[in-house]
Amino acid sequence: MSIPDRAQIDRLQADLVERARELGFASVGFADAHDDPAMAQRLKEWLEAGYHGSMGWMEREPAVRSGPQSMWPDARSVIALGASYAPAADPLDHAQPADRARISVYAQGQDYHDTVKKALKALARWLVAEAEARGLGDARLKLFVDTAPVMEKPLAQRAGIGWQGKHTNLVSMEHGSWLFLGAMYVTLPFTPDGPHEDRCGSCRACQDACPTDAFPQAYRLDARRCISYLTIEHDGAIPHEFREAMGNRIYGCDDCLAVCPWNKFAQSAAANRAFLPRAELARPRLADLLQLDDAGFRALFSKSPIKRIGRDRFVRNCLIAAGNSGDVALMAQVQPLLRDPDPVVAEAAHWASAKLVRQT
Repeated sequence: MSIPDRAQIDRLQADLVERARELGFASVGFADAHDDPAMAQRLKEWLEAGYHGSMGWMEREPAVRSGPQSMWPDARSVIALGASYAPAADPLDHAQPADRARISVYAQGQDYHDTVKKALKALARWLVAEAEARGLGDARLKLFVDTAPVMEKPLAQRAGIGWQGKHTNLVSMEHGSWLFLGAMYVTLPFTPDGPHEDRCGSCRACQDACPTDAFPQAYRLDARRCISYLTIEHDGAIPHEFREAMGNRIYGCDDCLAVCPWNKFAQSAAANRAFLPRAELARPRLADLLQLDDAGFRALFSKSPIKRIGRDRFVRNCLIAAGNSGDVALMAQVQPLLRDPDPVVAEAAHWASAKLVRQT
């Protein structure tokens, strides 16, 4: 097997960065594809503590999650890519009025899975064609956007585009906490950028901001207490101990991300129109959302990541928000749901109705 020309590889790597930026990626970094036993051990400890809740898929193929070469022994390099979805306004400013709901910034635009994967596929086609044209042989690759047992955040830190903050999400000095991540495993030996150092310091703003105290310690999230988990991944009744803390959050939670001081350097992601908030999702009326049937839900959330949780789980979340709103006018939309065919929705409606009755 011939050894690729180093100068040619380096030129291709530089050109790939430029092409990635043309395709909408704000950050690009490179790492070698070796496995990381420390990463596998941290995951093992997290799973053993039960912090993953009902996300059973996290338990599958733990060995594969230890690194790229465990999944694909032919991988030589990892390309980590980040697409910014930095909001134009502070998400925490949307806590009021009471009759409106809060949807996580990442879910107010088009489904990032589709947008990022489309850009990754375009970059992959370019890379394969360029490698062949430059005499570097048959470049092979695999690409991922939350679709396989790939630890995107540790790999992104290893590739130098940011670090995993105390809220466990990636933080960038340029883009704050607002990056969608994609990863590409390739057979070409690109030059690693080196890992990014942790810049959290003594700050604990994200931990202190969490409404449900979901961080048992820095860099460790108990998903079972996290509003994002409760509103998206959890499919049963939401535990009563967390309901009031949810406030008007009906899909995800931005609090730990929004308070990160590094966000002051992030620029609005207006250049990527796919991530701009849809007007009807920026501050939606709870009264409208509570009336959604399955067809209405599917129509409203077409091409949105919200569609994955289904109407019942979504309306359950809206009922919790209605109960917390103190707006007795919402009883008109809550009462019909007392007889909803889904028992979880009906239970949430009874809870919301009881809370609103106490306001009268």
